[in-house]
Amino acid sequence: MHPHDVVRHEPAASTRLLRFTRAERSIHHVTALLMLVCLATAGMLYLPALSTLVGHRELVKTVHVWCGFALPAPIVLGLASRAFRTDLGHLNRFAPHDWEWLKRGDRRAVRRGRGILPVGKFNAGQKLNAAFTAGAILVMLGTGEVLTFPGPWPDRWRTGATFVHDWLFVIILIVVVGHLWEALRDPGALGGMLTGRVDRGWAARHHPGWVDAVQRIAARPPDGPSGGGSGEAATGACGKGDPEFTKRPPGMS
Repeated sequence: MHPHDVVRHEPAASTRLLRFTRAERSIHHVTALLMLVCLATAGMLYLPALSTLVGHRELVKTVHVWCGFALPAPIVLGLASRAFRTDLGHLNRFAPHDWEWLKRGDRRAVRRGRGILPVGKFNAGQKLNAAFTAGAILVMLGTGEVLTFPGPWPDRWRTGATFVHDWLFVIILIVVVGHLWEALRDPGALGGMLTGRVDRGWAARHHPGWVDAVQRIAARPPDGPSGGGSGEAATGACGKGDPEFTKRPPGMS
């Protein structure tokens, strides 16, 4: 827990905000499980001590290959969820405050119960992690295909695929450990991914721009443009006033 995250006693009437739908949480959990199985089985295959201890090399290899090829499946199936597609839109956009978040040492500072930067639903670190994960899955899938079905590929391709696959495994392992470390240090974020809901005070400290967008949607009349402020629309909370989508410099997607 960061020093500024001092526990504050919220009013009894304080509400919890819906951050992730069941579909979004399922996509995250299944992808995370497949990734952890791939990392564990990779360690068993490449580290002699683990390989000898576990044995059953062919079974471990089979599990590794099938879980690796299944990694993109939850994300592809998740595109059926509107909330997930909206989140992908947020993750794919770097707003001016995201660059500032990366540069500032006091990026997590809080003033009067709110974060000092108008961070949207995801901060810049989460966006970079999502981009790295998506890219790593594609690269591991491609190199894994070359290693699993080496017949059509020349020797230099197989050698290059082995090099990239092995070293990217090490990098992914470091990133995953860092991701888990950060998640365990922040019970609010962890609870949001487990239950789908977060405390309003936590959200205001870490994602004030998102809280403002959610409140604007909730304030709309039931017959408004989005038909109310609950459900998937509220979790995405994107609109004309959302800092994720406003005042982006030319050329910034």
